Amino acid sequence: MSGSTGAYGRSAAGLTMALAAGGVLTYVFFILASRSLGEDQYGEIVVLWSVVFIVASTLYRPIEQLLARTLAERDHAGAPAGDALRTAAVIQLGICAATLAVLLVFRGTLEDRLFSENPGLYWAMLVSLAGFACAYFARGFLAGRGRFSIYAALLIGETGFRLVFAVLVAIGIFEGAGPIALGIALAPFFGLLPIPLMMRRAPAGPATGELPGGSDLTLGAGGAFAGAVLLMMLSEQVLVSSGALFVRAAEGAAAAGFMFNILLVARAPLVLFQAIAASLLPHLTRQRARGDAEGDDAFRDSLHKTMWLIAAFAGATTIGVLAIGPQVMQLAFGDNFDYDRIDLAIVAVGMGFYLVAASLNQAALAQGQAHRAAWRWVICAILFVVINLTANGDPFLAVEAGYAVCSALLALLLYAVYRRPAPRADDRIAPGSAEEIQARLAASDEVG
Repeated sequence: MSGSTGAYGRSAAGLTMALAAGGVLTYVFFILASRSLGEDQYGEIVVLWSVVFIVASTLYRPIEQLLARTLAERDHAGAPAGDALRTAAVIQLGICAATLAVLLVFRGTLEDRLFSENPGLYWAMLVSLAGFACAYFARGFLAGRGRFSIYAALLIGETGFRLVFAVLVAIGIFEGAGPIALGIALAPFFGLLPIPLMMRRAPAGPATGELPGGSDLTLGAGGAFAGAVLLMMLSEQVLVSSGALFVRAAEGAAAAGFMFNILLVARAPLVLFQAIAASLLPHLTRQRARGDAEGDDAFRDSLHKTMWLIAAFAGATTIGVLAIGPQVMQLAFGDNFDYDRIDLAIVAVGMGFYLVAASLNQAALAQGQAHRAAWRWVICAILFVVINLTANGDPFLAVEAGYAVCSALLALLLYAVYRRPAPRADDRIAPGSAEEIQARLAASDEVG
């Protein structure tokens, strides 16, 4: 058992490092794209990226979550998993086919309103969404089997492949937004290539056990917990990824690229925080599971230290962007846009509140309060949408202020959940359980 636990820990640590590396590679991708493309072309790439990641996270991640949970439970029980894999594959295929069909029906509207009548970007969106249907299925399979090292290789392969096309445009081998869009379209497929070779190294043993209680375990088992985690992920996408689309609707593609760059002040720390969050939840879960005063003290101490570290980082970032933020942004992303230090500072403050909220969310999950936390996320996501739909005047300020206000409110609401716990039995997470794997995947979700 200790050897298995150690292997799991090493594999999960590899995923943590891959998340951090993937965040850095994604940041470099946008730096190169911003410097290599004109304002409108870069804005169109931003819109493509945002649409793909919002749609993929919304539609495909439920199967990743439930497949990971189901396989983990079946492996733990020594039960066969073929029917679960087939069911998940059919559902994912159906969702993908329905999504592509709807997008084809509205092709003209989407090309005109999202992609400035550029058919190449439209087809890149379709190909990428088809690829992510396969990629999220593979991620659920790998996570359920505990193969986090291969999961990490998939993420690095995907982000690295996208970056290659941005580099080729930056050095002048290719030009324009087309090659970068091609990289976005094909990256999910490229990330899948190492899986067959790596999986052959450790064939699965025979599954001869029975499921707990003697009943079939379906993908719907534990659906209440899965639904709560899904609501959190969808709300996260609204808060973090939809701002550029609101600006695109109001001001056009170039403005969307400008807004996206400002939000990268928050986005870069978020993708790095995913690496911390993926390890923070198991640590808090284990401390909570001890059930003694020493474990409770360690739980609070770990959470409070994390939040103080975030506060110090956010404070330093805010001071930094007030001092040299516009210069650093132009140095990194080129001189296509002029950046206002107050706008950058608002986003930096919002980033601090958001990271605190994300830490408190891990604590709420460890306490068995997924449902209570999920509704706080939903409230703040709805408020963000309302702010942007009803704001008159500056759409950039609406996104920036909305992000900061909603992040602060989310942190406050989740702190109240943490301080006054009311756990549910079906929300409890045991160390090493399928629920922990599911929540780890939620913490490691890309912020597109």
